[in-house]
Amino acid sequence: MTQPPDPDMTQPAPADVRQPPPMDMPAPPPTDVPPPTPGSPPPQPGYLPPAPPVPAGYGYGQPGGMVVPPGMYFDQASGLMLPEGVALASSGRRVGAYFLAIPLAIVTLGIGYVIWGLIVWANGQTPALQVLGMRCWRPDDGRVPSFWWMALREVAGRIAEGILSFITLLISFILMLTRPDRRCLHDLIAGTVVLYDPNKVLANRPG
Repeated sequence: MTQPPDPDMTQPAPADVRQPPPMDMPAPPPTDVPPPTPGSPPPQPGYLPPAPPVPAGYGYGQPGGMVVPPGMYFDQASGLMLPEGVALASSGRRVGAYFLAIPLAIVTLGIGYVIWGLIVWANGQTPALQVLGMRCWRPDDGRVPSFWWMALREVAGRIAEGILSFITLLISFILMLTRPDRRCLHDLIAGTVVLYDPNKVLANRPG
C-alpha cells in the first residue's frame, strides 16, 4: 500500500531563499585603496596601491643600507666612507712618497725638512705627501688629522717601525701592500689612511 506524497516535498522552494553565488564571480575590490585625489582618473579594476618610496640614501653600493652623508661616498675596495673628489692612495704612490722623503731631507739639510714637516702636519700632510698630492684622513673622526695626530703618526709610529729595524719596517711595508685600506704600521697607530687629493678637496677641512 503506497503512502501519499508529503506536501512539503512537492512545494517549490520559497522565492526569498538566497542561492550561493557562482564560483567564477570576480573577487570584491580591496577596501584599503585610498580615495583618488581631485583631478586624478578613477582607479581601474584590480587597482593596488603603489609601494612606499625608498628613503634617500639607500641603494646599491652602500653598506647594509647605511645612509651616506652628503659629500661622502662608500669605497667598496677599502670599506671606508671617504670624501667625494678623493681616492685611497695607490701602493705605488705610497712607496714613491717613502723614497722621496730621502732626497727632500738631503736638499733641505735635514733641519729644513723637520721645519717643513712641523708646518704641514696641521694639514694632515708630510713634505713628501704634499709634493705628491696626498693627505692623511681619519675615518673614525671623518676629518683630516690634527697636528697632534700627525705627530703621533710621524714620531711614535716611526719609532715603532724602527724597534726591530728592518724586520718591523718590512712588516709595515707588507701591511701597506696587503691591507685593503693600505695602512702601514704608523697609520694603524694614528688611525689614519692616506688619500690622493690632487685637487686639494680636503684643504678646507682641517682637523
